[in-house]
Amino acid sequence: MKPAPFDYARPRDLPSALALLGSNAGAKVMAGGQSLGPMLNLRLAQPEQIVDITAIDELKQAEINGDELVLGACITHADIEDGRVPDVTGGAMRGVAANIAYRAVRNRGTLGGSLSHADPSADWVSVLIALGARLTLRSPAGTRQVALSDFIVGALQSCLQPGELVAAIHIPKRPATAQWGYVKTCRKTGEFAHGQCALLIDPDAGSARIVIGALDAAPILVAEPAELFGGRIDADYKNRFDSRVADRLLSDAGVTDAVHRHIHLTVVKRALQEAA
Repeated sequence: MKPAPFDYARPRDLPSALALLGSNAGAKVMAGGQSLGPMLNLRLAQPEQIVDITAIDELKQAEINGDELVLGACITHADIEDGRVPDVTGGAMRGVAANIAYRAVRNRGTLGGSLSHADPSADWVSVLIALGARLTLRSPAGTRQVALSDFIVGALQSCLQPGELVAAIHIPKRPATAQWGYVKTCRKTGEFAHGQCALLIDPDAGSARIVIGALDAAPILVAEPAELFGGRIDADYKNRFDSRVADRLLSDAGVTDAVHRHIHLTVVKRALQEAA
């Protein structure tokens, strides 16, 4: 099957792209095209116009601003994997990027495109929520910022408004004492994950950000992570992990199948082991 006919535009600057999006409600943004391309071929998406943003230099910028890294939406997975952008995560993002699908996908797939697609099994969705990222969103009406944990509202659903696009991703510097773990499970390389957990734990600060992804809904950012460790987070957290609490959390979140909960719990345990 081939895509339905559409108009194609490749603006050279962000104001021109936003003007196109604002004037055509049937327009769709394309960056790397790794998700949108197959959807077009299967006619799951039939936009009137494709606005290709890959010629916009502003969306390819990367800089450290204070205690955070700011990445343009068109930074590719390979840019991160190969170290072509700065790193404030102690190698966490570089390791994640290197294990996304295949090199051909990493060469074209973009950070902003992955987040905009809002697939709860996508690596960056869970990873960047765990890292505490926020997004800059641009539209003809102006600019706003939103935490990534609030941006993803469901499976393949975000809070993007008509005419709005992801312009930049802000990633906080990883504290020196924070420990990182990320584990996913899938049947073969390049396949969608069946279980996924990203976590950033700082025993010295007694804090943690734990995200369970690859669900049929938005990833779970554990609201009270200390409950998973008997009420406190310290150097012995790995040994005090209570799988019964995690199992109840998954059940309350709608994961009713015991086998699926077992997969997610196994992935969480492995992520904890990696971090510790």
